[in-house]
Amino acid sequence: MKPLLLMQTGDAPQLVQHELGNFDQMFMEQGNIAADRVKIVHLPTGGSLLAPENYCGVVITGSPAMVTEQLPWSEQAAEWLRQAMRIKLPIFGVCYGHQLLAHALGGTVGYRPQGMEVGTLEIELLPPAGNDKRLAILPPRFKANLIHSQSVLTPPLGAEVLARSQQDAYQILRYGDHALTTQFHPEFNGKSMQRYFTWLSEKDPVNQAAYQQQQVSDTPFSQMLLQGFVVSLGAQRSPLDKDFKN
Repeated sequence: MKPLLLMQTGDAPQLVQHELGNFDQMFMEQGNIAADRVKIVHLPTGGSLLAPENYCGVVITGSPAMVTEQLPWSEQAAEWLRQAMRIKLPIFGVCYGHQLLAHALGGTVGYRPQGMEVGTLEIELLPPAGNDKRLAILPPRFKANLIHSQSVLTPPLGAEVLARSQQDAYQILRYGDHALTTQFHPEFNGKSMQRYFTWLSEKDPVNQAAYQQQQVSDTPFSQMLLQGFVVSLGAQRSPLDKDFKN
């Protein structure tokens, strides 16, 4: 049985990792992924990928890096994703992964003119979402957790826009029936978001009061979208598996 690839493109801040673990652990926990069905590859530290046909699907994480830096490991991942798209490998990309796939396929990624979008915010489904069975579990409007300074500014040819937020027109992109990406973070719960605001307040004392006043929450509908992808590949944990061990 082929493993699910967890393509890790970066690391959470140490403050977040100390209590909640790194991105791989967040995806494993919130995605309900079985430890014996996943292969984690950490690209920034030199992790190597097998050819796409060696995996049953791929989840691409977020990153503190920027797609526009075009780091060598990121550009290699973009080429890998072009190959994966050619064989219609199931793909679920999040934040950096959302932007990376758009970049790989000819879209434009860049810094947001409005600055960072951060917090537990409302996502609105658009009419084309009604034709996608993967989104059937979602209400027309739902909450999701976000933190990003770059966005997809122009989607690639063939991408369909399924959702938006007040600040970002491209919150969910669909590439046929096999690839779906989100700008928001389904792997973040309310505690994750709170720790990010603590981290931001330490980095930016001038706006500390504003960060500390932010209301955050769990976002079960966005989490269900990630879990649905995992279930579609048969990579979910058994109810008897209580703990994630990497």
